[in-house]
Amino acid sequence: QVQLVESGGGSVEAGGSMRLSCAPSQNISSISLMAWYRQAPGKQRELVAEIDRDGWTQYADSLRDRFYIARDNAIHTIFLRMDSLKPEDTAIYYCHGDALTSNWGTQKDIWGQGTQVIVSS
Repeated sequence: QVQLVESGGGSVEAGGSMRLSCAPSQNISSISLMAWYRQAPGKQRELVAEIDRDGWTQYADSLRDRFYIARDNAIHTIFLRMDSLKPEDTAIYYCHGDALTSNWGTQKDIWGQGTQVIVSS
């Protein structure tokens, strides 16, 4: 089956920026709504931002001024640019796809393994 693979995490100082990417592990035909979620230590997983194939986006209200989601439909990849990072942005960031189609058929509710983002003060 196809997996979603995140990249770009790491450590950064407060006030810095970081860019995450999420791409399928194999060639696919299509993928519908894609999103970034995050889970901080001791907290529930929360939606960061989502984007559909037409470019419609939705953000968590508290993040829309600092985070930006983008998508490249040609390579079925989404990106998350995070600016003015704060220590409270420290979390594991997960990529999610609602449904994708590949040679394996249709898969729904696909999660990536996550990528760690650490923001130091």
